[in-house]
Amino acid sequence: MSIIRRTIQVAWELRVFFTEHAFAPDNTTVNDALADATPRKVFVLLEDSLAQARPDLEHQIQNYFSTRAHQLRLVRPPLFVCGGEPAKNSITLVTDLLGQLHRHHIDRQSYLVAIGGGALLDVAGFTAATAHRGLRLVRLPTTTLSQADSGVGVKNSLNAFGHKNLLGTFAPPFAVINDFNLLGTLPSRDKRSGYAEAVKIACVRDARFFAEMEQAAGPLVAFDDAAMKHLIHRCVELNLEHLATGGDPFEAASARPLDFGHWAGHKLEELSGFRITHGEAVAIGMALDVTYARLAGLLDPGTAHRILQLLQQLGFPLFADELLNSDDDGQPAILSGLEEFREHLGGQLSVTLLTGLARTVQVHEMDPARIMAAVGELHHHAEKS
Repeated sequence: MSIIRRTIQVAWELRVFFTEHAFAPDNTTVNDALADATPRKVFVLLEDSLAQARPDLEHQIQNYFSTRAHQLRLVRPPLFVCGGEPAKNSITLVTDLLGQLHRHHIDRQSYLVAIGGGALLDVAGFTAATAHRGLRLVRLPTTTLSQADSGVGVKNSLNAFGHKNLLGTFAPPFAVINDFNLLGTLPSRDKRSGYAEAVKIACVRDARFFAEMEQAAGPLVAFDDAAMKHLIHRCVELNLEHLATGGDPFEAASARPLDFGHWAGHKLEELSGFRITHGEAVAIGMALDVTYARLAGLLDPGTAHRILQLLQQLGFPLFADELLNSDDDGQPAILSGLEEFREHLGGQLSVTLLTGLARTVQVHEMDPARIMAAVGELHHHAEKS
């Protein structure tokens, strides 16, 4: 037997731009991010709920590109598409989008610009990654969660066969443009949802940022612009730092520190029929894992209390009735989330738990009885509140 080995390295510059009113005539951010010496085709996807909330936005987008047609040619008016989990649950939406891209001759040197929340960005990213083996994807996230977390990553996914994110690709975007103004029409619940991912990344990577959020909890709950902008900017810095220096941007290994709180969070979303938002589910998942870590002697009670308190101060519940659901065999349904997470990782379970703020450990087994004891504590706390 003979083997030829070569290490192939691919460098990628992931650029995240921060602006407001990205499609104002005199704002050059989009043009700076996309334009070069050669004219490029542009295909824009616009989440329908945002288009309804901002009826002026479609015209602004068309006007913006019409004045720059010598560099960026909009091949058709923005295409309205659904967002949220219905978008991620529909493989038909992907095939419809692929048909549109083919019809307008969008190629590898063209841009697919996606304007919407995390679910739409996932669908657009999956579509872009599979058309011609990869189009230039430009994301304009429109939720706190997607601007701070999911919109600046390299993952794209669809739900399938009853499981969240079962289908997907790793494909970095060509650029991300965070337009703070696009958050203006969000309902309070959706503005808050992104705070959970901020707490998550602070817990696993930055104790100082965690303390800053404790101090800014009041302004954050009031959706103060300055507090929200700082939170989003710091989350982007930490996420890009992790991608650039964590050594595993495409998650070939089992350890997933940025999935802290997610094994239970993803299962809660499914059990609730996605009534519980991703941010709310992650907050409860973190509360469960923090309580489990304290019960296991990994995390001191004072730190555990600080984390649970901050989540509550930011407006998150720490318990959902779905934690008490049973499966067909009479076993706690939440526990099946562990097995699904194990399968998602490739066979070996690896759950990130805290031993302190910005200090983590990977555990490869979790005690079901202790998990349910943690559920019981959260339930008892919720009943008292």
